[in-house]
Amino acid sequence: MGTAGREALSDETAVAGLTTGAVARRLGVSPTTLRSWDRRYGLGPALRSQGRHRRWSPRDVAMVEEMCRLTAAGAPPAEAARVARLTHGGARPSTPSAGPPARQPAPPVAVGPARRGGAGGGLPLGDVRQECRGLARAAVRLDAPELESRLLDAVGQHGLTVAWEEVMVPTLRAVGRKWESSGDRYVEVEHLLSWQVSTALRRAPLVLPPRPAVPPGAEPVVLACAPGEQHSLPLEALDAALGELGVPTRMLGAAVPVEALLACVRRTGPVAVVLWAQTRSTASPPLARHVAGLQWGPAGARRRPVVLPVGPGWERRSAGGFPRCAGLRDAVETLSGLYGADGVVRRPPSRG
Repeated sequence: MGTAGREALSDETAVAGLTTGAVARRLGVSPTTLRSWDRRYGLGPALRSQGRHRRWSPRDVAMVEEMCRLTAAGAPPAEAARVARLTHGGARPSTPSAGPPARQPAPPVAVGPARRGGAGGGLPLGDVRQECRGLARAAVRLDAPELESRLLDAVGQHGLTVAWEEVMVPTLRAVGRKWESSGDRYVEVEHLLSWQVSTALRRAPLVLPPRPAVPPGAEPVVLACAPGEQHSLPLEALDAALGELGVPTRMLGAAVPVEALLACVRRTGPVAVVLWAQTRSTASPPLARHVAGLQWGPAGARRRPVVLPVGPGWERRSAGGFPRCAGLRDAVETLSGLYGADGVVRRPPSRG
């Protein structure tokens, strides 16, 4: 089909509009919800095709998208519907204002403490912060701009550690559970959410207040996933949280080969090496012991790194002899505690 033919087909689709089922799939809500919003608040398609089939125009879809965003942020449904009609509804009979529609900001929503239930977009969230509901619904809608905005808002408001442990992780786990119970469905939701979380972690310095930096030349913390370990997102969160405190890092990412890790340790002389393992199959106690045995510096003042095995793959027995961390907060406290207030490493040199 030529370009003109595709454009004509696209124009015809736009004129015909989307079915209720198509709009529901796009927004991550049920068709019943859309029909209920139409009956209660007048948020339905403005026109019906022959046979009284409901067809949603781009303006109709934009209006219910706004409704989804506002209710996910905690706005009461009636107020969210009013703002959605004013913003996108045009001259509908149900519009309370006869003037031209003006872009209205979303109603301010107070973010409260964790609340029970309230799964977003059909995801099993459980007891979570209010932000998780909106984040989950945006993920199910595949709404990347909304995900980016919500994630950065959480980081800016709560800081890296709280945003990761109480907003990002619960939503990621809910998507993962939904994926596992739904066959091949929700794979795209999990991938998009993971990517947006990773992006937000890298952009965190843009929304966080500046912190005093460690003096130039200070020994860094090396962060690496164990060989064969592809799950690097928790390590990215640790890298961002250390950066929030001004701790210098060298982030090597996923599945770091042994020789590459050893070369980095020898070249940078780190104060600590973090080895992340998601599964027991990738956790390597011999590698942790080998890294801990590396030494550098002049005779009589040799130094060696603190090795910190982190992640669920490390069992208590396999991580014996090494510091243990229960989560991101614990790891940040352990690693930042290796530096004094002046940024100088406080660990005593190892004699060897």
